Amino acid sequence: MTTKLNMTALSMLPDAIAKPAFDRSALSAGILHIGVGNFHRAHQAVYLNKLFEQGEGHDWAIVGAGLMPYDKAMRERLRAQDWLTTIVELDPVGLSAHVCASMIDFIEVDPVGLIDRLCQPDIRIVSLTITEGGYFVDPNTGGFDVSHPEILADLENPEAPSTVFGVLVAALMRRKATGGVPFTIMSCDNLPENGHMAKQTVVGYARAMSSDVAEWIEKDVAFPNGMVDCITPATGDRERTLIRDTFDIEDAAPVVCEPFRQWVLEDKFPAGRPALEKVGVEFVADVAPYELMKLRILNGGHAAIAYPGALLGHHFVHDAMADPLIRAYLAKLETEEIVPTIPEIPGVSFTAYLATVMERFSNSAVGDTIPRLCLDGSNRQPKFILPTIQDRLDSGLPIRGLVLETALWCLYCLGRNQAGQEIALEDENADLLREWANAVYLEGKADELPELFGPLCTNPAFLTEFEIAANKLRSLGAAKTLEDYLAAPAE
Repeated sequence: MTTKLNMTALSMLPDAIAKPAFDRSALSAGILHIGVGNFHRAHQAVYLNKLFEQGEGHDWAIVGAGLMPYDKAMRERLRAQDWLTTIVELDPVGLSAHVCASMIDFIEVDPVGLIDRLCQPDIRIVSLTITEGGYFVDPNTGGFDVSHPEILADLENPEAPSTVFGVLVAALMRRKATGGVPFTIMSCDNLPENGHMAKQTVVGYARAMSSDVAEWIEKDVAFPNGMVDCITPATGDRERTLIRDTFDIEDAAPVVCEPFRQWVLEDKFPAGRPALEKVGVEFVADVAPYELMKLRILNGGHAAIAYPGALLGHHFVHDAMADPLIRAYLAKLETEEIVPTIPEIPGVSFTAYLATVMERFSNSAVGDTIPRLCLDGSNRQPKFILPTIQDRLDSGLPIRGLVLETALWCLYCLGRNQAGQEIALEDENADLLREWANAVYLEGKADELPELFGPLCTNPAFLTEFEIAANKLRSLGAAKTLEDYLAAPAE
């Protein structure tokens, strides 16, 4: 018989589930987190839970928050179980589960109420997981997009904004007006220089309202950069059934994740921070090298297997990794073209890191999917692949394998795999991508690239390599083109 998760039922849970080893009633808030999704609960919340279990940092508990309709649904699910979450680590050797209790509240989804809570002095850190595309970046300039309709709407109604950044600036303005200490804004999103990106958006929004406030934020508000990592699949019926059948627990919002997590943080917390170094968080002066390593080797690796995986009919990531063509393509691409672009990090072996990444991708217990990796390519490619291509071009180095990745992505955007089965193209720029793919593969116009390619749109070396790759894919198909790439000697 299953037990429904809540504080009262903790003592009745099966012995196989680890319970919180601290007095939850003794916790008090210190962090407000916006975007209580699976990744946050598998990552930041778990680190804090471990710290609390060591008897440390009990004044740094999490208050959840959000502004989107799905935040309301998540709040309702978690409220019914006293904000607890079952975390199941998907180790192929054997699954393990524990109840995470580091979140003590989740305020109602209401921007005015959120601003009020942000102005309370106990909140010293505001952390964010609002997705890579949530920072209102102008795709042409890379700067803050002040003309975005959601931003313009907030500027018209600053007392009741609808965006995260409108809320943050409203709260900071109120703290400034009352002489309060500003909170630190800590992005936990998976994008390059996430702290800098958060600062760009907050300051850009503030500047559109008041230059004085913008200058104060630039000077007094900290935005630490951070590198985060833990593969966390979406929760569906498969995961809920797995948890119910394996651990006899009924959890309306469980989280499954790989048995690996990493967090590297810039140590910039003027309002204080929990001692997370005691539970494995690495605090460093400069996150950029670690971030680049992860973005290019891991996230770039995900992109490299996503599109051939989809085109060759694979659904799960581990199945794609079991395909000799895809696995060999990933290894060759990483070793010859990606890893050499990353500056050395003292004490870090890129060879060992790559081996770990490939092992993680091959973990069948995770059940991560190729469709998830293919999501939002127009946002991910400019972060995970195109900068590597540009770096190699700037250094006069070959780009054949990386350009093949972009050509495979383009072929995927036609909307059918190599067996002729339909592929759902889930991307905010889906129409643009379909138009591009049709031009390349149906009309033979390989030199017409979308603006998201930036300077590569007019780079002769890139355009030549892209046309070669597209022509091979058109004539040989994905599998034979991969074989051709693998048979070629290193350039």
